[in-house]
Amino acid sequence: LHDALPICASFRLERRASWPSPPGTHSQSSSRAAIFRGITPRATSRQTSNMLAVSNTSPISNLAFIGHLNLLKLQFGTLWIPDAVAAELAVHPNPVALAAIQKAIADQWIKTAAPQHSTLLSVLLASLHKGEAEAIVLACDLKSDIVLIDEQEGRQFARQAGLPVTGVLGVLLRAKLAGHIPAVKPEIQALRHKARFFIARPLEAAVLSSTGE
Repeated sequence: LHDALPICASFRLERRASWPSPPGTHSQSSSRAAIFRGITPRATSRQTSNMLAVSNTSPISNLAFIGHLNLLKLQFGTLWIPDAVAAELAVHPNPVALAAIQKAIADQWIKTAAPQHSTLLSVLLASLHKGEAEAIVLACDLKSDIVLIDEQEGRQFARQAGLPVTGVLGVLLRAKLAGHIPAVKPEIQALRHKARFFIARPLEAAVLSSTGE
């Protein structure tokens, strides 16, 4: 892994410098660091629609579950996904969410591309699900500004590869700060009840505290 990941990091040196990180996000032990990298007010003031973003399945699936897939379009404009993620989304169990995802793909703001870096992909597939591994590799291939992953292990591998990471909670927090949703707490409750999304209570408390909820 340590031989393969620096290849990705070297691809990203120029873009990485342009992505702000709040103080303390270098700490892997901080629950705030897990979601607040790149989602502070300073970051939200950027033209996020100009950012090149790649996503794993979970953020798209979960936001579609709770009726907020459009937040990804508002924040990133175009969202790239690898083939494995497209295949997983194609069998989404919720018909309303599936229809929203299919429309986003038909409208071409969610776009699919095949990852190319076969050496890195092989390394990642030894530890991660195919969608996560392909998302990280595609983010490296495209020199993306950010990759959206919810699973902790996938996030750790992405950071080792030099990729800024956020997830569904980061998207919701940015949406609250931008005024696109009135509150985060109801959306967290919806994620739990509709999408069966696990959120640790300390992490939930950190998110809600940051928004004054």
